[in-house]
Amino acid sequence: MSEAPVSPADATARIAALEASLARANAALAARDLLIDTLRGQIARLRRMQFGASSEKLGCEIEQLELALEELETERDAPGAEAADPGVAARPVPVRSLPGHLPREEVIHEPASGACTCPDCGGALRPLGIDAHEMLDIVPVRWRVVRNVRPKYSCRSCEKIVQAPAPVSAIVRGKATFATLAHVVVSKFDHHLPLYRQAEMMAAQGLAIDRSALAGWTGQAAALLDPIVSRIRDEVLKADKIHADDTPVPVLDPGRGKTATGRLWVYATDDRASGSTAPRAIWYRFTPDRTAAHPTSHLAGFRGFLQADAYAGYDGLYRGGVTEVACWAHFRRKVFDLHERSPTPLTTDILEQIGTLYAVEAEVRGQPPDVRYRTRQEKSRPLVDALRETLDAALRRLSPRSDMAKAIAYGTKRWPALSRFLDDGRLEIDNNIAERALRSVAVGRRNWLFAGSRAGGERAAAIYTVIQTCKANGVDPQAYIADVIARVAGDWPVSLWDELMPWNWAHEPARLAA
Repeated sequence: MSEAPVSPADATARIAALEASLARANAALAARDLLIDTLRGQIARLRRMQFGASSEKLGCEIEQLELALEELETERDAPGAEAADPGVAARPVPVRSLPGHLPREEVIHEPASGACTCPDCGGALRPLGIDAHEMLDIVPVRWRVVRNVRPKYSCRSCEKIVQAPAPVSAIVRGKATFATLAHVVVSKFDHHLPLYRQAEMMAAQGLAIDRSALAGWTGQAAALLDPIVSRIRDEVLKADKIHADDTPVPVLDPGRGKTATGRLWVYATDDRASGSTAPRAIWYRFTPDRTAAHPTSHLAGFRGFLQADAYAGYDGLYRGGVTEVACWAHFRRKVFDLHERSPTPLTTDILEQIGTLYAVEAEVRGQPPDVRYRTRQEKSRPLVDALRETLDAALRRLSPRSDMAKAIAYGTKRWPALSRFLDDGRLEIDNNIAERALRSVAVGRRNWLFAGSRAGGERAAAIYTVIQTCKANGVDPQAYIADVIARVAGDWPVSLWDELMPWNWAHEPARLAA
């Protein structure tokens, strides 16, 4: 039965309805893309603020925004009704090559009719070429048992018994290899998986390991890494420039039934920005509080440049011969916070001038110190002098009690320390090296919640020292720790300790990008 003819009026109405539906779909897509861009901007802004005074209040907000962004991006990229509609163009999926160091496994797909005879005429087939397409696949973590077998032999003449010595164990009478210890500590302190979650994941694979056993393995790994931590500390303290910062770490206080606030300090050396190939070292220390005695003790004997925030606890070091280098990122952040709340021509002007300073730094990043010095003298010094004039003029007309005046005064009071990078090409404009070193701690503590004791905090500091120094030098932390603790347990010669340091270690051929 033939369909009834469609009148021109009905056809026009249908086309109009389809066009309206398409317009609504496009508007919805545009609104979603706008929301994604907005969320990305908010996350970036909060991350810039994360290491300021209000950083502890921002963690949850950032996490919630990232979850919302993840859901929106998943919905956007998932095939749905929009992609099935021929009137709506599908979003292209970016094609990227897969890393060359990954093992390849070929799966050959032969024609259903076979590779010998043509399915049409029955003629013989000959090879013509291949089409290949690579896809990323995963093999889940596979636990295994290593059974060490030591045969015994006896001499037929003298009855002497000959047997290989027992291999060195990670734990006396323990059931974990060195690789297992490395996996547990890296999963906790680099991948932010608390031990109870690791125990749950193992149980799902049929491996019942109690959390307390994992805790013992973590402690043993930390003890074996002590010599490495000591040498990383020595490497940091012999540098002529150190970046320092600290962050709060909750510590369980059973006596009071709640947590106390300890501190994790970081001292980092990294001169890549000035073209140096010297080792990069990051040393962490845990303390139960934030008194000035701690950095004074940690850096006793150091007499170089110290780049840090305006914490008064460093003042004793500056009086003792250490040279202060202030952080432009901290100063900018104080102005930026006010600009976000209520932008004014003054905040805009200050931020633009500081942005121009950073543009000069981008030009000379990776250049030798003499090149950085000359460029800063030529381009950055006039910018710094002009900015100081802007700040002084603003202070003359602002109320000293205003937030803006306080933010500006933060910078003007530290102007010599802020300007110090101009006169030495080895110095940096900010303290982002130390702040980046604390980023993993800020992420991790939201998962493991608190250190169980002072000893637990010190153990965390030691493991962070090794993991972050490995990453700074382009070394896989898990492969490094598994290899090094085995050598330490096997009485590695003291004269060869330097070979085990992350910047000299060459046991693992597959290395990460620095």
